[in-house]
Amino acid sequence: MRWLLPIALLLFAGCEVIETPAPPPQKSSAQAAQPSDAARRLRAQRAAQQFVSVVNIMEPIAESECRRRAPGMNCDFLIVVDDRPGQPPNAFQTLDRSGRPVVAFNLALIASVENADELAFVMGHEASHHILGHLARSRNNAIAGAVILSGLASLSGADAAGIRSAEEFGAAVGARTYSKDFELEADELGTIITSRAGFNAIRGAAFFTRIPDPGNRFLGSHPPNSARIDIVRRTAARL
Repeated sequence: MRWLLPIALLLFAGCEVIETPAPPPQKSSAQAAQPSDAARRLRAQRAAQQFVSVVNIMEPIAESECRRRAPGMNCDFLIVVDDRPGQPPNAFQTLDRSGRPVVAFNLALIASVENADELAFVMGHEASHHILGHLARSRNNAIAGAVILSGLASLSGADAAGIRSAEEFGAAVGARTYSKDFELEADELGTIITSRAGFNAIRGAAFFTRIPDPGNRFLGSHPPNSARIDIVRRTAARL
């Protein structure tokens, strides 16, 4: 396993907070509400240390569970950090060109978690998408949807543009048909991985209480937050 950490975090991890004996100048209430550069560096340092600690603990457990459940699958996770500024909190799972599983976190997510349990749960959830083969299953669903709708459009006498539009729509519908189920499956397995690594998955799932609730929209990509928290609690109760 290798994981990559952005230069910004490494620099912050090497900074020290220097206290000066002179009293700070008076600030307005708006200025006082803003964290100082030293406070921001300290928070970044703590976030970097927490991230490294969680990855070092979670990665071998995720790989072990991957090998147990999916013999023959590439289980050598690569953990990467997206250090582009201004991005909303996000994490995702993908594959590199060689088929190696990649779990990516961005800086905003690393900074937004309130504790190590939340970060561990997010990693367990994303690793579970790979273990459960969700990328391939989503791709197959997209292909099936594209073939069905483009075929129907062709039979109805649509022109080339209409067939292409139907194909694109069918792919989108197919890809999302089971996406909510995939998220709940990843929450369930993610709970198991997180717990086996020694973290509290229920505490980790509190992350859902601070993100927008997608509700139960037709063809939505994610299930309601309440359903996700419920499956984490039920899974944890069985362990």
